[in-house]
Amino acid sequence: MTRPAGRNRRRVSDANSALLVDLYELTMLQAYWRERMFDEAVFSLFVRRLPEQRNYLLACGLQDALHYLEHLHFGAAALEFLRGRGEFSADFLGWLKDFRFTGDVFAVPEGTPFFAPEPILEVVAPLPEAQIAETFLLNQINFQTVLASKASRVVAAAGPGRNVIDFGMRRTFGADAAVKSARAFFIAGVSATSNVLAGALYGVPISGTMAHSYIQAHDDELAALRRFVELYPDAILLVDTYDTLQGVRKVTQLARELGGRFRVRGIRLDSGNLIQLAFEARNILDAARLENVSIFASSSLDEYEIEKLVKAGAPIDGFGVGTKMAVSEDAPSLDMVYKLTAYAGVGRLKTSPGKETWPGRKQVFRQAEASRYTRDILARHDEPLPGTPLLERVMAGGKRLPAGRKPLEAGRVRAKAELARFPAPLLSLSPARPRYVVEISAALERHRQEMVGQRPED
Repeated sequence: MTRPAGRNRRRVSDANSALLVDLYELTMLQAYWRERMFDEAVFSLFVRRLPEQRNYLLACGLQDALHYLEHLHFGAAALEFLRGRGEFSADFLGWLKDFRFTGDVFAVPEGTPFFAPEPILEVVAPLPEAQIAETFLLNQINFQTVLASKASRVVAAAGPGRNVIDFGMRRTFGADAAVKSARAFFIAGVSATSNVLAGALYGVPISGTMAHSYIQAHDDELAALRRFVELYPDAILLVDTYDTLQGVRKVTQLARELGGRFRVRGIRLDSGNLIQLAFEARNILDAARLENVSIFASSSLDEYEIEKLVKAGAPIDGFGVGTKMAVSEDAPSLDMVYKLTAYAGVGRLKTSPGKETWPGRKQVFRQAEASRYTRDILARHDEPLPGTPLLERVMAGGKRLPAGRKPLEAGRVRAKAELARFPAPLLSLSPARPRYVVEISAALERHRQEMVGQRPED
């Protein structure tokens, strides 16, 4: 088996990301090159249908997609690897040496709620350049959109005034996923992450408590809490290593010892009946005049469990959410695709049952009444329809535009503001009935019917 050469062969980098493709992207690329098929193509990235558990999706992953396109090239090690396979000609590999992305990209901003079958992104570029981007764009936008959409529901379930902290790093599928998931969660409204590298790379606030092992490593629980507070006076203390309510009482004992020097911010409940324990812990803390000590809960939480806690009135001020958010347990994948919709100035489409596409470049117009969104219209890109157009040009000639360099905070602000304008049933955890309306414009439908009538016969 031929192995990639070079120092970076064991990790993804700008030097080898051109190889992060399905093999057929490269074999098609050589076929396009041989046939001189270099005219402009349009590819549309969209979700065919929403999972039953999702009323909307939250767009995420655009920044990584644009970075990839801006740096796409075949380095010496990548070309050496392809040469070793024996299925690519020397002339084709010579052409790949100077291969770059020179096209345009239109996309909805990160943090935008969207629906099927609306384009999240459209690529307009010479056919080989647009084609090879398929795998990477789907990989990054699908993954980050899945997690941002899940986290948005978790934040909604927690409600205003309660922080959600990302505890999911150790359960994500790999290091790259751990870092990028923290970014997606922040856009969706999660307050902070335990992931220190995500904080360093993206500026996401970082937060943490303590592990049971710290308590276990000491011979006495109170002594462990005392020593930890000496170093971190404003800590959130874990109280359920042995007996939860006894642990809470030891926090109150520590408060008596320290008097005016007691600055502990909160306690963390991580097991048992969280509703009952939260009420009992609150009573113990309040009786000790520790009303300012908050209660933070974790332990296999997701939006459904958090909703139960909130509806029960449990006096919990924040949640640490890990595995079920980090892998989007109830809807871990999307039916997201990247399809050719025009080539050489002619619309292209699929008519396969259940997998139909709409030809040409498109635009989505979001319409509102009395400041509330009521419906979207999927239209041809140049239609003068009322409403707010969602797709904006974020890259031109292979270079990012200012619209493609928005700071992380902009996506977070957008998500919060946009979701607040949708009907309340859409933001609930139950399937909305009816679903949010996405209409097809008459012009786009007419164009599709024209294309259906012109498609080649078998």
